[in-house]
Amino acid sequence: MTPPRRLRLGFVLPGLVFVALVSWLAFGGHKPAKTARNPTVAVAVAKVAVQDFPVAVTSLGAAQAWQGVVIRAQVSGVLKRVEFHEGTDVRAGQVLARIDARPFEAVLMQAKGALTRDQALLAAARIDLARYQTLAAQDSISRQQVDTQTALVKQDEGVVMIDQGAVAAAEVNVRYCRIVSPVSGRIGVRLVDPGNVVSPADATGIATVNQLSPIAVTFTIPQGDFQRLSDASEGFRRPMVTLALSQDTGAVLGEGELSIADNHVDPATGSVAMKARFPNAGKHLWPGQFVNVRLTLQTLPGAVVMPASAVNQGPKGPYAYVVGADHKAVLRPVSVLATQDAMAVIKSGVKPGETVVTDGQMSLKPGSLVQVRVPGARKPGA
Repeated sequence: MTPPRRLRLGFVLPGLVFVALVSWLAFGGHKPAKTARNPTVAVAVAKVAVQDFPVAVTSLGAAQAWQGVVIRAQVSGVLKRVEFHEGTDVRAGQVLARIDARPFEAVLMQAKGALTRDQALLAAARIDLARYQTLAAQDSISRQQVDTQTALVKQDEGVVMIDQGAVAAAEVNVRYCRIVSPVSGRIGVRLVDPGNVVSPADATGIATVNQLSPIAVTFTIPQGDFQRLSDASEGFRRPMVTLALSQDTGAVLGEGELSIADNHVDPATGSVAMKARFPNAGKHLWPGQFVNVRLTLQTLPGAVVMPASAVNQGPKGPYAYVVGADHKAVLRPVSVLATQDAMAVIKSGVKPGETVVTDGQMSLKPGSLVQVRVPGARKPGA
């Protein structure tokens, strides 16, 4: 074979190989595409139930003593002794402390002595007046002497009244040396030790007494809720059940009644101050304790309820995903009547016993296959 012929054959053979390789890759090496499957979405679900649903107003409140008294000295003197144990219950009229009463007893004795002296002077003036009146009737003395003696009797009567007032004031000061509790309740920490001089001007006082049974819980509500409460209680003429709940555990600490509604709306906050009375027999409420307050307005009997987390907001309004028997998600528009305590009352859209998705809705679309996630299990990809 001549050299030009061999050269042409050397170019043709690699070209044929290249064309065959491209044809194989284009037609023979391409595998048929697999049909894409709809992925399964792991979700949390809950059942739609029927139950009586209480509609309530909630607020943040604080417990305070129904009556709180600062025990102060009403006279200045040396605190002689304290007759109570700190942190114990005391009753109204119980002696709590005593102030040295000797200076006040001395003043009382002086006042009584002055009263006795002036009463004797008054008695003598009255005897003279009676004698002068007899002589005047006999025309033995002038009328002027009778009038002068009458005025003297009036003067002595005024002095006696002043003395009686001084005696009464001294007796009050003596009684003030014996300090008693004006209310029944629990006494706090002693703030003054015996031997110190106390006076009415002391800012802290000797101790405090707080009435714990009953106890009050104060809170505020928005003016919109105030109108609802007023309507439900017939203008606050009918008592309303009030619950005090623990902020830590949500447990019920006490059940009382709404007793006082303030007489105005605070223009700065648009709220109304309220006060509820709790028997507090178990001493679960303590002054200064913060609690959650709940007042029940009404109870909806046989309401269709489901977790509020199952309700989603879309362009056309609220909706929920319902899981059917074929494990597929169906989008249902719902009408929500009320929402409270993580539960929603449904007016229409779902039926009792149906299963709704409460978590994982963001990964769903109508017709998606779902797999119920076991509570406590980690989400895929976590």
